[in-house]
Amino acid sequence: MKVAVYSFHKFEKEYFSVPGNSKHELKFFDTRLNLDTVHLAKGCQAACIFVEDDGSAKVLEALYQQGVRYLVLRSAGYNHVDLATCKKLGIQVARIPDYSPYAVAEYAITLMMALNRKIIRAHQRVMDLNFSLDGLVGFDMNGKTAGIVGTGKIGKVAAKILHGFGCKILAHDAFESEELKNKYEVIYTDSQSLFSKADIITLHIPLTKETKYIISTKSINLMKRGVMLINTSRGLLINTKDVIEGLKSGQIGSLGIDVYEEEEGLFFEDHSEDILQDDMIARLMSFRNVIITSHQAFLTDTALENIAKTTFYNLDCFENNIISKNELK
Repeated sequence: MKVAVYSFHKFEKEYFSVPGNSKHELKFFDTRLNLDTVHLAKGCQAACIFVEDDGSAKVLEALYQQGVRYLVLRSAGYNHVDLATCKKLGIQVARIPDYSPYAVAEYAITLMMALNRKIIRAHQRVMDLNFSLDGLVGFDMNGKTAGIVGTGKIGKVAAKILHGFGCKILAHDAFESEELKNKYEVIYTDSQSLFSKADIITLHIPLTKETKYIISTKSINLMKRGVMLINTSRGLLINTKDVIEGLKSGQIGSLGIDVYEEEEGLFFEDHSEDILQDDMIARLMSFRNVIITSHQAFLTDTALENIAKTTFYNLDCFENNIISKNELK
């Protein structure tokens, strides 16, 4: 099968180039999929896309005209793909539901600890030969209340780690995990109670119509003053303008984000020689109590290996008319 692989990064090459991993003919492009680049898939039966690629109706229709009948995602999330249009056109879609929940959960905890113990600021001081400890006071994680919004595979790992720190854990999810309640003393509650009682809030939910801007002025006003907020899930879970106001007022004590609602065209690319056009992220970057990273929570060798293997599995299933366990309907 001929496959057009869009948004292909250098860090993926090692994992997609293992001899014997794939019998498919892969055409790699470092450009994102959109209406201007859809022609690159001409003659291919499948397109392989990443989180920043455009899977809207017009792009999918153009892909279909190029001969594409299969869409393989190198991500767990699929909110960037119009599944209704795929179904209408007869394009089969498969994703990677579980590349490494440990990678993302561990990264969320890393952001918590870096913010709490002011690691970035401390490192910058030392590099300037400033060994003062003033302004670097953190807090013990032990005894703090952590709120986990979403206890799927990633949220469960986060709960396990936070329990090890000695945190009291509140959780909000449509489906309660008996394992988390029994093993880690997780207390399930409604979102309002979680927001009002948690010292630290970490988001591990997919982006849906219901979850878009779950963090906004309304929910921020419910939170403890000085709350720590972590998002390694989807950028649009947070209303950035409202969070900036929360940071300015001190209602939000610290913020760690690996995703951003306007990250398309910004993240995954080198803009070091450009003038930053995004005023919101420029404002976020001005806060000392904010850490921003560019969607790298998944970036471990284990995750990348699993992404490559599952991508090839999905392609093999499509080529051999086998129903993939990862197919989206």
